[in-house]
Amino acid sequence: MSRRNKLLQSPPYHVEQTIRQLGENLRVARIRRSMTIADAAERIGTGPRAVMDAERGKTSTSLVVYTALLWLYDQLDQLNEVADPSSDKEGLSLESLKVRQRARKARGIDSDF
Repeated sequence: MSRRNKLLQSPPYHVEQTIRQLGENLRVARIRRSMTIADAAERIGTGPRAVMDAERGKTSTSLVVYTALLWLYDQLDQLNEVADPSSDKEGLSLESLKVRQRARKARGIDSDF
């Protein structure tokens, strides 16, 4: 029997709220474009259930479905802005604190043959 991912069963509150909000935003985008769930599913190459699950903000829905829907509604650039490593101020500051040290001292070349 396969193990269930604990993150899918009980994700952190902020993660769950963000995915739920993303789902609502995707639903609004679809409705504004006068598309049915079946139309959206057909255009991205999946079934209607996957689109419905994404619009409900289910955490078990594949990232590919969310990304394809963003692409369909011409909003994929928003995802790229979020994932830009140059905007990770905390990560950049932590990286600058690291002092790299060699694990062992370099030995000089021995010319004694």
